[in-house]
Amino acid sequence: MSRHPSPEIGLFAPQILRPAVGTALRKLSPRSLVRNPVIFATALVAMVTTILVVTHRGDAGTGVSLQITIWLWATVLFANFAEAVAEGRGKARADAFRATRSTAQAKLLADPTRRGDAVLTDVNRLDVGQVILVEAGDTVPTDGEVIEGVASVDESAITGESAPVIRESGGDRSSLTGGTRLVSDWLVVRITSRPGETFLDRMIGLVEGASRAKTPNEIALDILLAGLSLVFLLVVATLPVFAGWSGTEIPVIYLAALFVTLIPTTIGGLLSAIGIAGMDRLVKSNVIAKSGRAVEAAGDIDVLLLDKTGTITFGNRMADALIPAPGVSERQMAEAAWLSSLADDTPEGKSIVDLAVRQFGFDEGAQRAGATFVPFAAQTRMSGVDLADGRSIRKGAADAMVRTFPDGGGENVDDIVRRIGTSGGTPLVVAEGGRVLGVVHLKDVVKPGIRERFAELRAMGIRTVMITGDNPLTAAAIAAEAGVDDFLAEATPEGKLELIRSEQARGALVAMCGDGSNDAPALAQADVGVAMNSGTAAAKEAGNLVDLDSDPTKLIEIVLVGKQLLISRGALTTFSIANDVAKYFAILPALFVAAYPGLGALDVMGLGTPQSAILAATIFNALVIVALIPLALRGVRYKPASAGALLSRNLLIYGLGGLAAPFIGIKLIDMLIDLAHLA
Repeated sequence: MSRHPSPEIGLFAPQILRPAVGTALRKLSPRSLVRNPVIFATALVAMVTTILVVTHRGDAGTGVSLQITIWLWATVLFANFAEAVAEGRGKARADAFRATRSTAQAKLLADPTRRGDAVLTDVNRLDVGQVILVEAGDTVPTDGEVIEGVASVDESAITGESAPVIRESGGDRSSLTGGTRLVSDWLVVRITSRPGETFLDRMIGLVEGASRAKTPNEIALDILLAGLSLVFLLVVATLPVFAGWSGTEIPVIYLAALFVTLIPTTIGGLLSAIGIAGMDRLVKSNVIAKSGRAVEAAGDIDVLLLDKTGTITFGNRMADALIPAPGVSERQMAEAAWLSSLADDTPEGKSIVDLAVRQFGFDEGAQRAGATFVPFAAQTRMSGVDLADGRSIRKGAADAMVRTFPDGGGENVDDIVRRIGTSGGTPLVVAEGGRVLGVVHLKDVVKPGIRERFAELRAMGIRTVMITGDNPLTAAAIAAEAGVDDFLAEATPEGKLELIRSEQARGALVAMCGDGSNDAPALAQADVGVAMNSGTAAAKEAGNLVDLDSDPTKLIEIVLVGKQLLISRGALTTFSIANDVAKYFAILPALFVAAYPGLGALDVMGLGTPQSAILAATIFNALVIVALIPLALRGVRYKPASAGALLSRNLLIYGLGGLAAPFIGIKLIDMLIDLAHLA
């Protein structure tokens, strides 16, 4: 069984770049620009300088004024381009989902009990509440709930998972997603979504980022950037006053360009791209975020609630012991368990074969000749083998075996079954010819490396809580082995909800995962609710993230993506603000050194002329956005550390980098301007 994650899309792949250029131009509309205050202010300034150049009112020389105007518009376009590239990556990934939508006809049933009376109907005419028949080889036309039947369903078109999954009526495996395909049997399905309004359609919209709302932190950062822009507006507005005192006149276009170079255009231009890229990184891991808020919240999680089975332990339990019934030899029981598992390709079946071979060295090849293997069936919950010598062996769930062989002596193993169940294990009863021979003890096996992963989360300041329906003794043993911080045993829906609310009441952000209708209240209550795609429609509607692989361990991955989003935003904000401070001290001395010779001590770059200084700063201000697009899309690499350590790292790398970059970049551009005689 293998998962095929969403393929990697190059940062500047042609299928991304070409549409992004057109999108960047379309984003020049005021309605689009106004959502980003800093870039909107830059566009207004560029419009003013354009008018000055066209009307020949620019008093800085036509050549320099035109160049400044071009680079101001380039700054706006580069910011739009960064956002367009990020959105384009999401649209490219959405194409794979869109290709799975069915346009074929559906088999409509007027009477769910009469499968032979199905009528072919156009998919687009289906409505909620109608009942359809889906048979082996058919593509599921729209979302629905199984009301009759058991079948294997291929969900690889959506999840990338190659192994089919079982879907059946009742319980938590009754949800069926449009675009999947039946590989066996048949299902009678009640439609829960109209064509065009399915879960898949909503996923496509989410992946494309068309309705991505700004998160609270983004809004707060926008306010901060707008505030900084106002501060620099006041600074630039007062410069002519100081210049007038010294008899110096500063051209309006210089002041306009200076204003743009000093406001935080770098982070303003990349902020949206960072948020969209965070959602895209989740899509690459087959997780759909219903909002940017969910991704961001994942980065601030304080408490992580994880299911035991499938998350901390392997979802499929492994054989730990082969226990014979009274009067049955251990070898006889082991041989029967081994024979009945030879054709069982499940992890449990393979583990029984491995255990029996290790203990008794059975020869598989000698026993397969003439044998008829009975595969596991969801209806019987048993599997087995009929040998050429007439022996018939079955292995299955204890209650199913007792019902099938009521006179097989099952009472002789009742204590064994009860003891295994009490310890948190799973008993499988083995019978030959209707006679119970013993019990296979399947137990949870803690996943390798899971303890280390929990240690990483602890280093991030995240407390882990294991949720299980096991009794407290079993839960405590597994929790200690796995290294979680706490556990909730014998968990009920009310218990999960109460735990989440109590954690939130003390100010903690909580994440959890679930797949059943009974998880829906807790998923809705949690700050980050990860619903399994294999779960019920109620769970998927309640969660704000949907894991297409139905792998609860993704919670750890989601947290890391959230952390990376926050650390990327913080790093680039630090760089941008330091960058603006550096530009302030790099440019002003060059502009005023003639009027105030004392400023010569601060003119460390020795820029050629005031004209070349302001032009070089304007060019650098535009190009630095392009240079940082790959970093915004890939994200800053995150390593578990305390908040203090992360802050120190930010200030050291991106703070000092932001201070140094303008001095180096502006000087190099100034030299090129001087060589080319552009100013």
